[in-house]
Amino acid sequence: MKNDSPQKIVKDIKSFIELEKEAGLNEVVFKSVQKLPVEAPPSDEPCFVKDKGEALGQLKASVLNCTECALSKSRRNPVFGEGSSTAELMFIGEAPGLQEDIQARPFVGKAGTLLTKIIEAIGLKREDVYIANCLKCRPPQNRNPLPSEVIACREFFIKQIKIISPKVICCLGKFAAQTVLMSEESISRLRGKFYNFENIKVMPTFHPAYLLRNPQDKRLVWEDMKKIRDYLK
Repeated sequence: MKNDSPQKIVKDIKSFIELEKEAGLNEVVFKSVQKLPVEAPPSDEPCFVKDKGEALGQLKASVLNCTECALSKSRRNPVFGEGSSTAELMFIGEAPGLQEDIQARPFVGKAGTLLTKIIEAIGLKREDVYIANCLKCRPPQNRNPLPSEVIACREFFIKQIKIISPKVICCLGKFAAQTVLMSEESISRLRGKFYNFENIKVMPTFHPAYLLRNPQDKRLVWEDMKKIRDYLK
């Protein structure tokens, strides 16, 4: 099966949402990045969840039992996410890799070690933030996610965002940024600016795995992370 590009996935999800609207379902989660104001003021209407730990536990149980797409048959373990339920900063990546699939934890291995160093560089610890992926199950051979898989997992990571209600979401890499912001722009054009998603600031930046291959761009990620650090202060 031919791999779908993130741009193709975004188009397919937009078409799916239009079908939802035509069917009378008016709650549309995603908004086109072209309509998202840069540096817009935060909303005064945050999402409140009385017991975030309990809500995340219930959502995790749903993920562990999910069979909505074919990845449920090939996965070893769903990777729900981990970190503080009261985190002000949330990281969202693409999908679990091999080690994540084995350990049932997000961002382990070399990319995870680098992400931990990035977090510590802005004065936080890994347990202070929340880390998750758009997809909760590993695509075979780490291929690109399919539109049907993204749509099947959309509700889970959107609910995670709403439960945690962070001040900032940092999207790691092209796929996460394009999926959250519903944009077809490259990560090089998206990174370095704040956008709004569900009244939460979003900062796209390069994925740690990309930085392992392109260490010269670590300085760009540092610039992005400093903006996040300064905003949280």
